[in-house]
Amino acid sequence: MIEYWRSTIGKKQIVAITGAILIGYLILHMLGNLNSAFGPGGDQPRVDWYSHWLRDFGEPLLPHAFVLWAVRVLLLSALVVHITGIAQLVKRNREARPADFPARRIGRSIESIAMLGTGSLLLAFIVFHILQFTTLTIDITPLEHGDVYANLYYAFQKWYFVVIYLAALILVGMHLRHGAWSLLQTLGLDSPSRNAKLRHGATALVLVIVLGFASVPILFFTDVLDPPRTEAVVTALSGVFA
Repeated sequence: MIEYWRSTIGKKQIVAITGAILIGYLILHMLGNLNSAFGPGGDQPRVDWYSHWLRDFGEPLLPHAFVLWAVRVLLLSALVVHITGIAQLVKRNREARPADFPARRIGRSIESIAMLGTGSLLLAFIVFHILQFTTLTIDITPLEHGDVYANLYYAFQKWYFVVIYLAALILVGMHLRHGAWSLLQTLGLDSPSRNAKLRHGATALVLVIVLGFASVPILFFTDVLDPPRTEAVVTALSGVFA
């Protein structure tokens, strides 16, 4: 396995596999986030129920939140291997290129040229996202553990958080569009007879992911989604006794 990792082909294939794991997570995470579109609900917002379900999954056979932490460890491992592999491949390519050899950009897409830049910015955004909605360290708006719907609602009432997340999704789209196509090539799934369909499929997948994620902050910011139930009740009572 070590020799496989040290080889250029092996490293590229492992980078592709870890990329596929991360793409799979993005799809599942997007579907989970879309539970917010059901609104505050009656007794409990659907997205809050989904959040608790993730932590309770596997009980009583497994400890509380065991599956959730197992997924987190898998994702962190995949991310570290993905970044390490790319960094080593870039270094290997630069060392193999003569010092006076001009960089070839003809025929390359903007996404492929900007892969390192978009990847670095996305890594910074991932840290920001975890600090805001997982550890609740960035608490500019009201945040409470377990109150996912309320946390999202209050955060996305702030225009600057909406801008940050939408800008990050543009980076996701750029990075993912080229990454998905490169993944298919590295794993040997491309061929002249179906390359056009694979490219269109990669583009369609990116659009679904980006629009799915983008819909959540937009729906909250435009007040299409109602405020958390506690605030709605207070507003209604204040109207009655005004």
